[in-house]
Amino acid sequence: MASRLAPAKVNLFLHVGAPDATGYHPLCSLMTFADFGDRVGVAGGDALDLVVDGPFAAGLSASDDNLVLRAARALIAEARRPVEPVALRLEKRLPVASGLGGGSSDAGATLRLMREALQLPIDDGRLEAVAASLGADGAACLWGRPVLAEGYGEILSPAPDLPVLDAVLVNPGVPVSTPQVYRTLDATAAFGSVARPAMPEALETPQEAAAWLSTLRNDLEAPAVAVAPEVGAVLETLRGEPEALLARVSGSGGTCFALCASDIEAEGLAERIEAIAPRWWVKRCRLGGPWD
Repeated sequence: MASRLAPAKVNLFLHVGAPDATGYHPLCSLMTFADFGDRVGVAGGDALDLVVDGPFAAGLSASDDNLVLRAARALIAEARRPVEPVALRLEKRLPVASGLGGGSSDAGATLRLMREALQLPIDDGRLEAVAASLGADGAACLWGRPVLAEGYGEILSPAPDLPVLDAVLVNPGVPVSTPQVYRTLDATAAFGSVARPAMPEALETPQEAAAWLSTLRNDLEAPAVAVAPEVGAVLETLRGEPEALLARVSGSGGTCFALCASDIEAEGLAERIEAIAPRWWVKRCRLGGPWD
């Protein structure tokens, strides 16, 4: 079975504007990707089928609304020709509803893997359009490389040159509903500007990256903490640790990340957090990409 990494997405910053007449929120976000995530596999089969396993499989089903199956069906439709059936496997290694773009990244890995495995004559532009049709993060998560996303997430441009960032991801084990976070944001009307911030062409060190990012924000952080106070406990803990150059909520919450100066600092921080809160999910990783 051929397989591909579906890397965790981390929003280094996420600015969210007021909803428009359609109810959608414009945004501006710098996304990067971890060298860890779910894994998608594909092999020949008798019918299009999906098996979900892994440590967080219990939080998902293999039903038609799973983004892996939705991506597979969308790609088959885009191929516009008979396509042999495949058996798909999703190893769910990321917490569900965790702000790490797991479903969108799973879909992106499925699209890349199936195009290659079935040798489908679909160019990158068409593949990106299919990915974008699957959700706001779909296009950004297709290639798993750092990217600036604007509009509703569909307008992509290259990220500044970033060093590989050693980081620690921490999730308290509480799923966080993205719609609920947005409803909380709407109730407070604490919207930010989504104008593209001044960005350097390159950031040479983790310290430079953290200093620049500290001038920016995640506009969903406060609503996520209001929805799930456990996320606030994680954030407070990380911000109190000396290795954390910057600690912030990723996406609409569930998971927080801390940037560290090196792998040594990240390892020390991860080990201490595991000792402090053994029930939290803690993962040391590197941020950058693409990894696979």
